[in-house]
Amino acid sequence: MDHYKVLGLTRSASKEEIKQAFRKLAMEFHPDKHAHSSHQLKENATLKFKQVSEAYETLIDDRKRADYNIRSNSYRNSANNYGGNSDYYNRNYKNEYRNSYGYGYSRPAAAGGSASIFTKFEMVLRFMTTRAFLLNAALAGVLLGATYVVDAGGEALWKMQNSGKSFEEAMESVEKAKAFDDKR
Repeated sequence: MDHYKVLGLTRSASKEEIKQAFRKLAMEFHPDKHAHSSHQLKENATLKFKQVSEAYETLIDDRKRADYNIRSNSYRNSANNYGGNSDYYNRNYKNEYRNSYGYGYSRPAAAGGSASIFTKFEMVLRFMTTRAFLLNAALAGVLLGATYVVDAGGEALWKMQNSGKSFEEAMESVEKAKAFDDKR
Protein backbone atom coordinates (compact mmCIF):
# COMPACT_ATOMS: atom_id res chain seq x y z
CA MET A 1 0.00 0.00 0.00
CA ASP A 2 1.46 3.33 -1.05
CA HIS A 3 0.56 5.87 1.63
CA TYR A 4 0.91 8.75 -0.79
CA LYS A 5 -1.53 7.15 -3.25
CA VAL A 6 -4.00 6.39 -0.44
CA LEU A 7 -4.12 10.08 0.46
CA GLY A 8 -3.90 11.17 -3.19
CA LEU A 9 -0.66 13.09 -2.66
CA THR A 10 2.80 13.34 -4.17
CA ARG A 11 5.98 12.55 -2.24
CA SER A 12 6.72 16.26 -1.93
CA ALA A 13 3.45 17.01 -0.10
CA SER A 14 3.67 19.35 2.89
CA LYS A 15 2.31 18.55 6.34
CA GLU A 16 -0.60 20.91 5.71
CA GLU A 17 -1.49 19.09 2.48
CA ILE A 18 -1.30 15.76 4.32
CA LYS A 19 -3.65 17.05 7.05
CA GLN A 20 -6.14 18.41 4.52
CA ALA A 21 -6.16 15.19 2.49
CA PHE A 22 -6.60 13.10 5.64
CA ARG A 23 -9.50 15.22 6.92
CA LYS A 24 -11.28 15.04 3.60
CA LEU A 25 -10.87 11.27 3.24
CA ALA A 26 -11.57 10.58 6.92
CA MET A 27 -14.88 12.38 6.65
CA GLU A 28 -15.71 10.48 3.48
CA PHE A 29 -14.86 6.99 4.78
CA HIS A 30 -15.53 7.28 8.51
CA PRO A 31 -17.38 4.15 9.75
CA ASP A 32 -20.04 6.22 11.53
CA LYS A 33 -20.98 7.85 8.25
CA HIS A 34 -21.63 4.41 6.76
CA ALA A 35 -23.46 2.92 9.75
CA HIS A 36 -26.68 2.48 7.77
CA SER A 37 -25.04 1.36 4.52
CA SER A 38 -24.93 -2.18 3.18
CA HIS A 39 -22.57 -4.62 4.85
CA GLN A 40 -20.15 -4.70 1.90
CA LEU A 41 -20.06 -0.89 1.59
CA LYS A 42 -19.53 -0.57 5.34
CA GLU A 43 -16.59 -3.05 5.25
CA ASN A 44 -15.00 -1.27 2.29
CA ALA A 45 -15.37 2.12 3.98
CA THR A 46 -13.91 0.80 7.23
CA LEU A 47 -10.94 -0.72 5.41
CA LYS A 48 -10.36 2.48 3.47
CA PHE A 49 -10.61 4.51 6.70
CA LYS A 50 -7.98 2.28 8.34
CA GLN A 51 -5.70 2.71 5.34
CA VAL A 52 -6.17 6.48 5.38
CA SER A 53 -5.46 6.58 9.12
CA GLU A 54 -2.32 4.48 8.79
CA ALA A 55 -1.10 6.62 5.91
CA TYR A 56 -1.73 9.80 7.91
CA GLU A 57 0.02 8.48 11.04
CA THR A 58 3.05 7.54 8.98
CA LEU A 59 3.33 10.64 6.81
CA ILE A 60 2.57 13.30 9.44
CA ASP A 61 5.49 12.17 11.68
CA ASP A 62 8.80 13.26 10.14
CA ARG A 63 10.77 10.29 11.42
CA LYS A 64 8.16 7.73 10.34
CA ARG A 65 7.84 9.45 6.98
CA ALA A 66 11.59 9.31 6.35
CA ASP A 67 11.61 5.64 7.38
CA TYR A 68 8.66 4.93 5.07
CA ASN A 69 10.30 6.74 2.15
CA ILE A 70 13.49 4.71 2.59
CA ARG A 71 11.59 1.43 2.96
CA SER A 72 9.32 2.09 0.01
CA ASN A 73 12.33 2.81 -2.18
CA SER A 74 14.04 -0.39 -1.05
CA TYR A 75 10.81 -2.34 -1.75
CA ARG A 76 10.68 -1.02 -5.27
CA ASN A 77 14.34 -1.82 -5.81
CA SER A 78 14.09 -5.30 -4.30
CA ALA A 79 10.95 -6.11 -6.30
CA ASN A 80 12.76 -5.11 -9.45
CA ASN A 81 15.81 -7.15 -8.36
CA TYR A 82 13.59 -10.20 -8.14
CA GLY A 83 12.41 -9.47 -11.66
CA GLY A 84 8.84 -9.15 -10.53
CA ASN A 85 6.12 -6.61 -10.59
CA SER A 86 6.56 -4.08 -7.77
CA ASP A 87 2.83 -3.90 -7.01
CA TYR A 88 2.58 -7.67 -6.88
CA TYR A 89 5.57 -7.79 -4.54
CA ASN A 90 4.13 -5.12 -2.23
CA ARG A 91 0.68 -6.72 -2.06
CA ASN A 92 1.93 -10.23 -1.32
CA TYR A 93 5.05 -9.76 0.75
CA LYS A 94 4.82 -6.40 2.51
CA ASN A 95 2.53 -7.55 5.34
CA GLU A 96 4.49 -10.79 5.74
CA TYR A 97 7.68 -8.72 5.94
CA ARG A 98 6.22 -6.41 8.59
CA ASN A 99 5.05 -9.29 10.73
CA SER A 100 8.21 -11.37 10.35
CA TYR A 101 11.02 -8.88 10.38
CA GLY A 102 9.70 -5.58 11.79
CA TYR A 103 10.12 -2.14 10.31
CA GLY A 104 13.34 -0.66 9.09
CA TYR A 105 15.12 -3.59 7.45
CA SER A 106 15.07 -4.41 3.79
CA ARG A 107 13.59 -7.76 2.87
CA PRO A 108 16.60 -8.99 0.89
CA ALA A 109 18.95 -8.54 3.86
CA ALA A 110 16.52 -10.08 6.34
CA ALA A 111 15.70 -12.98 4.03
CA GLY A 112 19.35 -13.79 3.42
CA GLY A 113 19.59 -12.19 0.00
CA SER A 114 22.03 -9.51 -1.03
CA ALA A 115 21.54 -6.00 0.25
CA SER A 116 23.34 -2.81 -0.53
CA ILE A 117 26.00 -1.43 1.77
CA PHE A 118 23.72 1.55 2.40
CA THR A 119 20.97 -0.75 3.68
CA LYS A 120 23.38 -2.57 6.00
CA PHE A 121 24.76 0.75 7.23
CA GLU A 122 21.23 2.01 7.74
CA MET A 123 20.36 -1.04 9.85
CA VAL A 124 23.45 -0.56 12.04
CA LEU A 125 22.75 3.16 12.38
CA ARG A 126 19.14 2.55 13.41
CA PHE A 127 20.23 -0.04 15.97
CA MET A 128 22.87 2.29 17.37
CA THR A 129 20.38 5.13 17.78
CA THR A 130 17.80 3.14 19.70
CA ARG A 131 17.17 4.30 23.25
CA ALA A 132 18.21 0.97 24.80
CA PHE A 133 21.52 0.91 22.94
CA LEU A 134 22.30 4.51 23.88
CA LEU A 135 21.48 3.85 27.54
CA ASN A 136 23.69 0.76 27.56
CA ALA A 137 26.52 2.67 25.87
CA ALA A 138 26.20 5.46 28.44
CA LEU A 139 26.29 2.94 31.30
CA ALA A 140 29.38 1.27 29.83
CA GLY A 141 31.04 4.70 29.53
CA VAL A 142 30.24 5.52 33.14
CA LEU A 143 31.62 2.17 34.33
CA LEU A 144 34.82 2.56 32.31
CA GLY A 145 35.24 6.11 33.60
CA ALA A 146 34.68 4.97 37.18
CA THR A 147 37.24 2.17 36.73
CA TYR A 148 39.79 4.67 35.47
CA VAL A 149 39.13 7.08 38.35
CA VAL A 150 39.44 4.31 40.96
CA ASP A 151 42.66 3.05 39.37
CA ALA A 152 44.17 6.54 39.16
CA GLY A 153 43.10 7.24 42.75
CA GLY A 154 44.73 4.01 43.94
CA GLU A 155 47.99 4.92 42.24
CA ALA A 156 47.93 8.41 43.74
CA LEU A 157 47.23 7.00 47.20
CA TRP A 158 50.05 4.47 46.83
CA LYS A 159 52.52 7.18 45.84
CA MET A 160 51.46 9.33 48.81
CA GLN A 161 51.95 6.49 51.31
CA ASN A 162 55.00 4.87 49.74
CA SER A 163 57.21 7.58 48.32
CA GLY A 164 60.21 6.34 46.42
CA LYS A 165 58.91 2.81 45.76
CA SER A 166 56.72 1.55 42.98
CA PHE A 167 54.08 -1.10 43.60
CA GLU A 168 56.18 -3.67 41.76
CA GLU A 169 59.21 -2.94 43.93
CA ALA A 170 57.09 -3.26 47.08
CA MET A 171 55.69 -6.62 45.93
CA GLU A 172 59.20 -7.80 45.18
CA SER A 173 60.37 -6.94 48.71
CA VAL A 174 57.29 -8.70 50.17
CA GLU A 175 58.16 -11.84 48.18
CA LYS A 176 61.78 -11.64 49.43
CA ALA A 177 60.54 -11.30 53.01
CA LYS A 178 58.24 -14.34 52.61
CA ALA A 179 61.10 -16.35 51.14
CA PHE A 180 63.37 -15.30 54.03
CA ASP A 181 60.70 -16.30 56.58
CA ASP A 182 60.26 -19.69 54.89
CA LYS A 183 64.01 -20.38 55.16
CA ARG A 184 63.97 -19.93 58.93
